[in-house]
Amino acid sequence: MNSKLDAVTQAIFDSYDTCKPVLHHIERGVLPSRTVIINILGAFREVFFPGYFGMAGLDAAGVRRRVRDLVTEIGEDLTQQVFLCLCHERKLRAEIASDCDECRQTARKIVAEIVDELPELRRKLAGDVEAAYIGDPAARSFDEIILSYPGLQAVMIHRIAHSLYRRNVPLIPRIMSEYSHGRTGIDIHPGAQIGERFFIDHGTGVVIGETCIIGNNVKLYQGVTLGALSFPKTPDGQLVRDSKRHPTIEDEVVIYSGATILGGETVIGRSSVIGGNVWLTHSVAPGSKVVIEEPEIRIITRPAKSGT
Repeated sequence: MNSKLDAVTQAIFDSYDTCKPVLHHIERGVLPSRTVIINILGAFREVFFPGYFGMAGLDAAGVRRRVRDLVTEIGEDLTQQVFLCLCHERKLRAEIASDCDECRQTARKIVAEIVDELPELRRKLAGDVEAAYIGDPAARSFDEIILSYPGLQAVMIHRIAHSLYRRNVPLIPRIMSEYSHGRTGIDIHPGAQIGERFFIDHGTGVVIGETCIIGNNVKLYQGVTLGALSFPKTPDGQLVRDSKRHPTIEDEVVIYSGATILGGETVIGRSSVIGGNVWLTHSVAPGSKVVIEEPEIRIITRPAKSGT
């Protein structure tokens, strides 16, 4: 048995360099930690929604101390993770052979800016909670939304991930967004620009692409896709990655379940309503109502079975 295990172990080890593409990170420096990044999201959540996730039973002075400790923890842990990502990115470009002071200084600057943004991010999340309460007659309280709504969790994580994405931090924004995707069933690329008072009702199966722009007071239902119509390529067959591929949704738009809206030039005008299961690849004017023509419904009555 030992010889068989040795042979299997050697075969696996050999495959690390013989299989293409090479999919290992041995002796290539330290990658960011997914576990630490998820823990950072938990610290953000406690800061944004104190008493719901931690801080229960603390008085005002205790809450202030706890918030200060959490912000310090976020700053230290996130700086280290951003530093590792920046070093990794530079190594991929063969700019450096080891970690560097420049990466650490950049990481500190980025995280300091994000920490300064925390009050504004919390203000936006308060608007998202209010939008959910106003937009969902089934919601009984703000407490219910904060504690249980997957749409709010997805939007909270997106707003954090987008702040990192805007500052060109690699890896971490996608780690955050895919963690959220796995938890909520809502897939929002961290590059998507989302306005204020955004509400995703139910949420399962919603997809929002990287270059999507969403205005204020927009409401989406489950199964909505805001995606790319096609993927343009360079003459050598590589995907063009910096083009506008996803639609623009203007203010006050409602998009019902199962609707698919595609294309970077597609604009859904302000105050429009997009009905369920609609497929759109072109723009619509403000105030439009887009629906699929109601299909004919046939009801076939079967004869009742006679008793025995």
